[in-house]
Amino acid sequence: MELLQAYEKGEDGGQPIPRFDWAIDWGMFWFLTRPFFLMLLHPLGQWAGNFGIAILLSTIVIKALLFPLVYQSFKAMAKMRGLQPKMKDIQERYAADKQRQQQEMLKLYQTEKINPVAGCVPILLQIPVFYALYKTLTVTIEMRHAPFFGWIQDLSARDPTSIFNLFGLLPFDPASIPLIGSMLVIGAWPILYGVSMWMLQALSPPPTDPIQKQIFGLLPFVFTILFSGFAAGLVIYWTCSNTLSILQQYVISRRQGVETQFDLFLKKHFGKDKDKPAPTK
Repeated sequence: MELLQAYEKGEDGGQPIPRFDWAIDWGMFWFLTRPFFLMLLHPLGQWAGNFGIAILLSTIVIKALLFPLVYQSFKAMAKMRGLQPKMKDIQERYAADKQRQQQEMLKLYQTEKINPVAGCVPILLQIPVFYALYKTLTVTIEMRHAPFFGWIQDLSARDPTSIFNLFGLLPFDPASIPLIGSMLVIGAWPILYGVSMWMLQALSPPPTDPIQKQIFGLLPFVFTILFSGFAAGLVIYWTCSNTLSILQQYVISRRQGVETQFDLFLKKHFGKDKDKPAPTK
């Protein structure tokens, strides 16, 4: 991009070429892609000395900027999780009357002042950021062959490891298998992303419909396979973003007095009641 801007300003001794840096395809969200690229390249990239670290730092910056907008959504999701016993009671009481069941659910939402679609706000806000980072990693030369730590030597390429050869311990390449080989290259970072997505779902209120619950349970596996073909930098960003969302949602849930799956796990395996001696007669 710096070379294109030099031609645009005529610094090579020739005539200036207006808007020559727009030769890069910044995509439909160019108003996010260009600032995102400049943030990674200059303040964060130069300070960190590594584009991978710059991506992690950008995750923290974006989360901090979006937090005032998503706070109410996380708060509503925490309240929704706390209402699960009441919602289950309504489902069982009006199992034969779906219309009455929906009416009682809406009445419960109104009484508790909860918007059931508020949980979609964080996802909707992340979509333009996802697209901006995707375009930055795929169209800018500066990101090509930019290494991270460990086995990631190119942030613009997919994670080269695969769980099917135990991440390189077994002497064969799953990608060499005809037809399905490319689908077997599921690296360590996509797996970490899948785990973070599963943990984030565990903090969110589960769907009331059993079929929807099964579909949501399969999503971490589906997205793990899907993300295995994306650029490693994009997967690293999304894994870090999920991790920060888990921390944010857990803290907000505890402040709302709602027990999460993590709390239930600790109570089940390390609870005080388990080791409490039986009362003597």
